[in-house]
Amino acid sequence: MTNSETARSPASPTLPAGPATGVTIYGCGRDEAALFREMAPRFGVRPTITEAAVADANVGLASGNRCISVSHKARVTNATLLALGRAGVEYISTRSVGYNHIDVEYARSIGIHVGNVAYSPDSVADFTLMLMLMALRDAKSIVRRTDAHDYRLSDARGKELRDLTVGVVGTGRIGTAVMQRLRGFGGRVLAHDNRPAAAAEYVALDELIRRSDIVTLHTPLNADTHHLLSRERIARMKLGAFVINTGRGALLDTEALVPALESGRLGGAALDVVEGEEGIFYADRGRRPVAGELLARLQRLPNVLISPHTAYYTEHALSDTVANSLLNCVNFEGGKRHG
Repeated sequence: MTNSETARSPASPTLPAGPATGVTIYGCGRDEAALFREMAPRFGVRPTITEAAVADANVGLASGNRCISVSHKARVTNATLLALGRAGVEYISTRSVGYNHIDVEYARSIGIHVGNVAYSPDSVADFTLMLMLMALRDAKSIVRRTDAHDYRLSDARGKELRDLTVGVVGTGRIGTAVMQRLRGFGGRVLAHDNRPAAAAEYVALDELIRRSDIVTLHTPLNADTHHLLSRERIARMKLGAFVINTGRGALLDTEALVPALESGRLGGAALDVVEGEEGIFYADRGRRPVAGELLARLQRLPNVLISPHTAYYTEHALSDTVANSLLNCVNFEGGKRHG
């Protein structure tokens, strides 16, 4: 359950001879835009930057550029891929490790290569441990009560990691970084991956589900891992177990997770990603009802923490992402295709 196309760590650019490489950068927020403008000259890149996600209507911004960079925040439709190909685009660098927002096989079939980026795994690993500890200590309820000036102790006592078994699903760079952090807390760590690569106690997925007090998900989302934590597997989890997800929302079956949490069969969940987050996360929805019944039910639960797909979002990781996206395009232009 690892990427077949491995993301790389930042490296020094191999600058092309001759004119600057034109790259159109879509879905670029202000913080990213500042970094792209700062770094582009060092990579020999001439950037065209837009905040809008790539779509049929703005494919023209890529005219004359063989390479574009896109965000993970919006799906790139096949119709848009076809329009990009007709406009002369041959390479897409997605500013993410995952590819689930792009039909990579379709892109290849029309002559477009897709590459991903590496960024600091510590960003997501740190956030994962934070969510894990917050879930175990009932942090959501404590903070809410304290904000309302209720300073009584909670009826529920917290749990300590040293007393628990944590199951790590997916042991790529991020999953391995999570396991490294867990060793400092004591307790037992189980691991599952189709391609074991770390020093860990690897077990079958169903055994990990059955034995773990906490299950944390770090595998890429693809056809094989969609609803990896299925209704049947959720039903086989330990009574009172916790689920942590900083991977992709559809790794778990949300329709099965919600009643398991509402009934108290599971102890809690901390989710940085949720199914159906597209079109909801990354915008202020405070003045209108949130679309999506399951998300609303999750947020009402005192034992569920939701964050808006922000685990990756650190200064270090953002710098890595921008540098590697530029490097992908420079290397493609130089004949070193990544993807």
